[in-house]
Amino acid sequence: MPATSIRPVRGVPSATVAQVLAAREPLVIDVRAPVEHAVDCFPGALCVPLFDDAERALIGTAYRHESPEAAFTRARELMRSHIDPLVRSIAARAGHALGDAAIEQRFVERTASGFDALQRELRTQPLDALPEHAVVLACWRGGMRSRSLASFLRELGLERACILEGGYRAWRAHVAAGLDALALTPPVFVLRGLTGVGKTLVLRAIERLRPEWVLDLEALAEHRSSVLGMVGLTPASQKKFESRLWRRCSRGFGAAIVLEGESRKIGDAILPTRLWTALCSGTCIELATTLDRRIDVLLDDYLEHPDSRTQLRRQLPFIEQRIGPVQWAGKLVALLDEHRERELVSVLLDLYYDPLYRHSEKAFSLSTRIDSTSPAHAARECIAFIESHLSLRSP
Repeated sequence: MPATSIRPVRGVPSATVAQVLAAREPLVIDVRAPVEHAVDCFPGALCVPLFDDAERALIGTAYRHESPEAAFTRARELMRSHIDPLVRSIAARAGHALGDAAIEQRFVERTASGFDALQRELRTQPLDALPEHAVVLACWRGGMRSRSLASFLRELGLERACILEGGYRAWRAHVAAGLDALALTPPVFVLRGLTGVGKTLVLRAIERLRPEWVLDLEALAEHRSSVLGMVGLTPASQKKFESRLWRRCSRGFGAAIVLEGESRKIGDAILPTRLWTALCSGTCIELATTLDRRIDVLLDDYLEHPDSRTQLRRQLPFIEQRIGPVQWAGKLVALLDEHRERELVSVLLDLYYDPLYRHSEKAFSLSTRIDSTSPAHAARECIAFIESHLSLRSP
C-alpha cells in the first residue's frame, strides 16, 4: 500500500511520535487549551484549542466532581457554539475544502449517543505509515479531545486526519528517554569568564561560523542564568527547555561541542545529569575584557526592552538583601531610578556577581585565555584553539 494514503480503518488512525517526527511535512494540531500549549507542545504544533482555559477548567471540574458523562455533556454544549469555525480553521490549514457542510448539525447528530457510546466507537487503530501532509491531532494523552475531532474531520472528508498516539505525554516520554540516554561524544569546550565578558556574544559568533558545534543553553531556556537573567525575556518552562534541548542534541554535533559555563540551573530550568557532567568536565576557555566593556554588555542585555526597567526594579531588592540588607536597602533601586545605570552595574559586578563567580569557578582549570572585547575576533580565536586542540587528539 503506498504511503500517500490512509487505508480505511475502523476507529481512529493513530501515529507514533517516531512516525510523526519522520513524516514529510505533517500538520500537527495541538487541541489542548492555550495554558497547556504554552508550557510545551509537540515540535511545530499549532495551537487550535477545542476549549479555552476557562472552559477546560469547567469540564475538568465536572469530570472530577460529577462524572465523565456530565463532563461530556458540558463539553458538548460548549463545543456546539464554535465547532464550525474551529473545524473550518483546521480544514483551511490542511488545504481541504468543506464547502457548505452543515458542521454544527452533523456535530450534534454525531455526539447524540453520549460519552460511553462515542468512546467505544473511537478506539484507535495504529497506522503502518503516515500519508504526505498528514493532519495529526494531539491532546494530553491521545484521548477524547483528539480522537473525537480526528474522527469528525475524517467524516467530513479529511482522510489525512489521525491522532498522535499517547498525545503530548508520549512526546514527553520520548524526550525524557532521550535525555536519560544522552551521549555527548564529541569533545566539549566550555566558555567561562566573569559576568559581562560577553560569553553569549562570543558563543553566537562561533555559531555563525561553526553552527554544528554550538549548544546555546541560554537561548533554549530563554534566560541569562543569573538572578537578573529573566529581565526582558520570557523564560521557558522545564518541559519546554527539555524539548528544545533534546531536539538540538538529536540533530548531532560536529567535531566539537561548544557551550557556556553554567550553573546546574538556568533560571528555573535544570540541566539533565549527563549534560551537567559533560559541562563540568569540558575543556575550559576563559574570556576576559575590561570593566567598561563588561558594563556596556550588561546594559545592552538588561535595558534592551522598554519594560526591562520595571522588571529590573522588581529584582534589585533581592540583591540588596544579599550584599547588605542594612547598608544597601533601597540603594540599588535608587541608582536605577536616578538613571545612574553604569554605577549600578559596577556595584552589582563588584559586590555580587564577581565574588559569586570566583567562588563557583575554583574547581575549574582554564586551558587558555582570550580577549572577548570583539566577539567576532574572539570567536575566531576560540575556533583556532579548538581546532588546534582537536588536531593534537587525532591519531
